[in-house]
Amino acid sequence: MKAIKYFFVGGTAAIVDFLLFAIGVKVFNFPWFPVSFFGFIVATAVNYILSIRHVFTSGVRFKIYHEIILTFLASAVGLAVNQTGLYLMIELFKIDSLLVAKLVATGVVFLWNYSVRHYYIFGETR
Repeated sequence: MKAIKYFFVGGTAAIVDFLLFAIGVKVFNFPWFPVSFFGFIVATAVNYILSIRHVFTSGVRFKIYHEIILTFLASAVGLAVNQTGLYLMIELFKIDSLLVAKLVATGVVFLWNYSVRHYYIFGETR
């Protein structure tokens, strides 16, 4: 059940990220790299807030400030995966559609985010 709830939470955060990316690169013609970074940070904050309200119980394994730090550290790994994936697809493999590349990178990062939150950050201690 948590995976389904997180799918919607992660989906909402991904939509925020994707919309900020699309608006930044398509409407304002900003470079994709900083736009992606900004959107990812905003989406991480959205993800954390929605996750503790709808999916995970906050404070089970760590104190709340530790959860926030761990969430942003895990998201930093996700950001590195996201940016690397975008770089490979856009710059190296020359995928024409920035939005398709962003969608693929987002899917990979979604799997990472759920796993690290479910099994570590918000997981029960054994």
